[in-house]
Amino acid sequence: MLVLVGASASGKTDIAKILIEEYGYNKMVTTTSRKPRAGEIRGVDYNFISRKVFENRIQKNRFLEYVEYNLNYYGTPKKGATKEKVLIVEPDGANSIYDHEIKDTVIVLLETEEETRKERMLERGDNLIEIIDRLEKDKEHFDKKNLKHIDFIVNTTESTQDELALKIHELYHHIVDQENQMSIFDVFRNDEKEQNGKE
Repeated sequence: MLVLVGASASGKTDIAKILIEEYGYNKMVTTTSRKPRAGEIRGVDYNFISRKVFENRIQKNRFLEYVEYNLNYYGTPKKGATKEKVLIVEPDGANSIYDHEIKDTVIVLLETEEETRKERMLERGDNLIEIIDRLEKDKEHFDKKNLKHIDFIVNTTESTQDELALKIHELYHHIVDQENQMSIFDVFRNDEKEQNGKE
C-alpha cells in the first residue's frame, strides 16, 4: 500500500488521482460514520456506516487507523490494505499504519515550499485568512519529526504532477520489489538449509 502524507495544497490528491488513472493503482476506500453528501457514491468515495457500527468495529480492532473529526469518525479498514492501493492520511494515521507492519507498505512525505502552497490555495479560491491559519498549523502538524517512519521525502514544489506521480510510482516499486526479492531469497535459503539437514 502506498501511503501519501502531505500538508494542504502539497499536491497529494492530484498525484493520487494520476497514480490511479495512469499506473493502475486502486483507491483505498476509507470508512466514515457521517452521512453521504450530494454526489458521493458508497464504496467509491467512502464506505458509509452508522456511528454505532463504526464504534463496534473499533472494539473489534477492524481499523488500521481512525480519527474523530466534527463528531464523525473516519478510518482506514484493515481489510483491503494490499499492494497497489493508494491512501492519503494525516501523520498520526501513517504512524498507526506503520505500527501494523502491513506488507508492501511505503510511506511518502510530500513537502512543498510554503509560498507555492499559498499560491495554489489562492488559485483554487480559498480565503486568505484561512490560508494563513492553515499554513501556520500545517507547519507543525506535518513536520517530519511527527512521523515514526518515512520511506521517501518528495518535494512537490517545482515538478509537474505527472512527473511526481511517475517518480513516486518508481520509488514505490523500488522498495516493494526489493523486499519481495529478499523474501524469495529467504525461501530458497531456508529450502537449502532443509536439504543440507537431510543429507
